Amino acid sequence: MKPTPRECSVTDALTVLGGRYTLEIARELFYGNRRFVDLVAQLGAPRSVLSNRLSMLCDTGVVERRRYSERPPREEYLLTDSGRDLMPILLALKQWGDRWCRDGEQTVEFTHRCGDQLEVGTVCSACRMPVRFEDLTITGGSHPPTLDVPNN
Repeated sequence: MKPTPRECSVTDALTVLGGRYTLEIARELFYGNRRFVDLVAQLGAPRSVLSNRLSMLCDTGVVERRRYSERPPREEYLLTDSGRDLMPILLALKQWGDRWCRDGEQTVEFTHRCGDQLEVGTVCSACRMPVRFEDLTITGGSHPPTLDVPNN
């Protein structure tokens, strides 16, 4: 019997977010670039690709369109609650890219309202301790994990 693919929310999320330019669109909206012309300029994406990605993000509830001009008709794009929930993912990708793709060079910095530079981390919501890969136990999904995680 051929095994079925693992049931996984990561796969579901990548169905929505995994296309070229999709997370970059979310990043630009997060940075405040809401108009199509500004998105084209910042992303360098072909207009047809950008239009398709924006339509898909609107259809899936990550982005909403809002008319800002009647003559000529013009719309801007805003992150919904779903889109704003991408913030920790975008910040983590930025931090990973700074470390592993740019030899530690930061292209942009985020300062928290407390005044310190933001560094993204994952903590357990119960004990508030940092989460490390080796601290996790994986259960659920269609198939059990095939990778043994060392307990160092």
